[in-house]
Parts: sequence; structure tokens; C-alpha cells
Amino acid sequence: MSLTLEDRLAITELVSLHGHLVDDGSLDRLEEVFTPDAVYDLTGFGQEPLFGAAAIRDAGWALGAANPVAHHVTNVVVTASADGRAQVRSKGLGVKADGSCGSVTYDDTVVRTADGWRISHRKLSPRRTPLSGKTKSG
Repeated sequence: MSLTLEDRLAITELVSLHGHLVDDGSLDRLEEVFTPDAVYDLTGFGQEPLFGAAAIRDAGWALGAANPVAHHVTNVVVTASADGRAQVRSKGLGVKADGSCGSVTYDDTVVRTADGWRISHRKLSPRRTPLSGKTKSG
């Protein structure tokens, strides 16, 4: 399957919308980003995956003031899949209230729904080691 320019723009805006909704405290709108049965994989942070947009929303409310004050998404790469889905890889920066910052890689699977593109699976991988710990060999 190939993606149109409009698809790519809609998918990129979808990935960006997540940060705006969370930062604005509009967690009741996460169904605009995630499918109802979405998997939000937090195993890279030592946590169990969350299942469903409602669970993602509830986890955000439970985190409360520990949430970053700003989520920034960059380096978005969209790749079409033969099954009609798309794979999206992007970088996320989270800025905390104390000014500290963390970095993640988002690996998303997005699907076309009657309401537009939605994330059906998101894996967050923390970035803690330069070059992913790789060194020059040889």
C-alpha cells in the first residue's frame, strides 16, 4: 500500500496531537489519537502495557503533577505497510516542571478508521545511552 501526501500529513499531525492534548490536560480527547483497543507499551520503563484509550487516559490522570509540562515530538518517519497500516517512528522530548528533560523513541502502528488515522499500538523506548550503547568495532 502506498500513502498519499495527505495521509502522511494526517499521520504526522496525529502523532503531534498527542502532546498537545496531554499538555493541555485534555485527556478526555485521547480517543482522537488512539483506537479504543490501543496498546500503550511502557515495558521499557519497567511498567506493564496499558490497554485501551481509557486506560491511557486514567494513567495520565493518575500520574498527575509528575507528568511532563511539555511533550515535544520530532524526527517523524512514516512508512507504509502492505496490510494498509503505517509504521511511524519519532522522537519525543519531555520537559518536567523542574526543567529536567527526558528523551524517548515512539514506535507507533497507525490504522485508518472511519474517524481518520489512529494509533493502535505505541511503544515507548527511553533514550538513556548515547549511540544506543554501540561502539566502533574493528
